[in-house]
Amino acid sequence: MTPYEPYISDLEGLRASRNFRTVPPDAPVGLVDFSSNDYLGLGADPELQNQFMADAARRMIPLTSSASRLLAGRQKEYDYLEHLLARLYGGGRAALLFNSGYHANTGLISALASRPRTMILADKLVHASIIDGIVLSKAPFERFVHNSVERLERLLGRHHDSCDAIIVAVESVYSMDGDQAPLADLIRLKERYPRMILYVDEAHAFGCCGRAGLGLCHDLEEFNKVDIVVGTFGKAAASAGAFAVMAPQLRDYAVNRSRSFIFSTSLPPLNIAWTSFIVERLASMTPRREALHSLAERLNTGLKEAGLPAPDYPGHICPLIVGSAERALSLSSALADEGLKVLPIRTPTVPPGTERLRISLSAAINPSDVDRLVSALRRMI
Repeated sequence: MTPYEPYISDLEGLRASRNFRTVPPDAPVGLVDFSSNDYLGLGADPELQNQFMADAARRMIPLTSSASRLLAGRQKEYDYLEHLLARLYGGGRAALLFNSGYHANTGLISALASRPRTMILADKLVHASIIDGIVLSKAPFERFVHNSVERLERLLGRHHDSCDAIIVAVESVYSMDGDQAPLADLIRLKERYPRMILYVDEAHAFGCCGRAGLGLCHDLEEFNKVDIVVGTFGKAAASAGAFAVMAPQLRDYAVNRSRSFIFSTSLPPLNIAWTSFIVERLASMTPRREALHSLAERLNTGLKEAGLPAPDYPGHICPLIVGSAERALSLSSALADEGLKVLPIRTPTVPPGTERLRISLSAAINPSDVDRLVSALRRMI
């Protein structure tokens, strides 16, 4: 027996269950992409790219950082973006940049929860990066029924007095289901449980939700009671990287204790400058957000009128649950033959029996292509 055989056996099991993954090739030209997270359609906007690159060439912004933030000699692009985010979110918050949403969640949660007498309560459907942060922290944790404020409150009541801090981790828009967390209800819990730290991942809301594109938390009347907001730049903002806004003391703690921040080479200054360029313009992109939300309404209505399974809520992420990996793969392949890219989502990304097509909308998609997708699904399902 070779040391590779257990891995080979595991791969054979994945193939047998139709859950084996490969990195897909470039999509054929002309395929309408319903799987991208480029929610505002900025990723291929030539006008924005040309405007930015002309200025970047003049400024000779470096193409590499060559070191972590704690060792890098050039900080101005990072400092500018962090100060911009802190000013936009307000309330005396400070911002810290990370290389990705995965880095942000694993680094922040593992650092904050490493203190004694700290516990984590996480929604059942939070992203894998939050779960990995919990595991790395070695802190006690429990997961509560998705979006159940009642179940969460039971856990808070059970553990509150024995903890110095309880981190409650949720997503504002859930990545695989597209539904929203009951944020206002979660904030009200803090009145009864003052040791609760509310941690909200806004990866799929930043840029495309909220009046100024700053996500759902920012529009809340009691936004000041949300302790930590995490956002990513690799989706609606058409860039790469992530950030967290939080109290200055928590930022200082992350700089000193978050291993994903301390031990990662920073993103290139050129990339950070592009992110700043986009973030500065998010507030003016309301027409794109309105177009995205209009497409979500159109898709949701079309699916329901066609008698297809559709969520109760229209959203820019729309799960079409088909119940098996084989069915999801088959439908995805058939849609590709009709010029529509809708990738299958399988176990372990989603629980067994909830395999699905994840329809992800972009403001750049033509409404007629949404109609074409609904028509194709009506024929196939």
